[in-house]
Amino acid sequence: MKVSENITNKYSNYYDSDQLHVKRKIAAQQTAQHLFSFVDFKVENLLDIGAGEGSLLSELAKIGFAQNFHAVEISSSGINSIEKKQIMNLKSVSKFDGYQIDAHDHEYDFGTAVHVLEHVEHERAFLREISRCCKQIYIEVPLELTLTVRKSIRLSGPYGHINFYNPVTFKNLLETSDLKILKFKVFANSLAYETHISGELRGMIKYLLRSQLLGMMPKTAPHLLSYLAGVLCCRNL
Repeated sequence: MKVSENITNKYSNYYDSDQLHVKRKIAAQQTAQHLFSFVDFKVENLLDIGAGEGSLLSELAKIGFAQNFHAVEISSSGINSIEKKQIMNLKSVSKFDGYQIDAHDHEYDFGTAVHVLEHVEHERAFLREISRCCKQIYIEVPLELTLTVRKSIRLSGPYGHINFYNPVTFKNLLETSDLKILKFKVFANSLAYETHISGELRGMIKYLLRSQLLGMMPKTAPHLLSYLAGVLCCRNL
């Protein structure tokens, strides 16, 4: 099993856009904050699966999140960008086919797959492989399976989103992929992200609306508006 040719072609030059780099840097900064709310242990070897152009690796390296960093990515433009960043303590960058990672079982004590799963054609095969080579994994996805999912499909399609989740369907996917959920949390996007996407005034309004609704109705909010879900999990042995 490998990524289909149309997916490979889509992402071959995906990370050449400077505008995309700015967006991903802001997204990586908020993901780093999310990770801190999950992880209270020392990470030695971290593998970033679907590392994109390396924004998350850069942020995690700056704060010393792990001693050693490794990356696998399907996109040549992403790998080129990672290599240009000269990320501290980055030990390896490899191209992979999306479903097979050249690593021993549990070779890495921690893995990250952030905003990757919504792009993956065969989700369970992907999840089983990353849980094979990583002892614990942090996965983050957008929660776009809401009352306005048709709008989400229209807006997210150009960015390669082919899977759409809410908290219930996301948890079910993990559990039916032989994963054990250790921690699960729903997040609103940061103010910086919202204002970058929507402008200062509209972004502020969207940030306040999402944050307040999530605070008041934590179980209902993700079915009404789009959010992010972060999960810490491991293989269910």
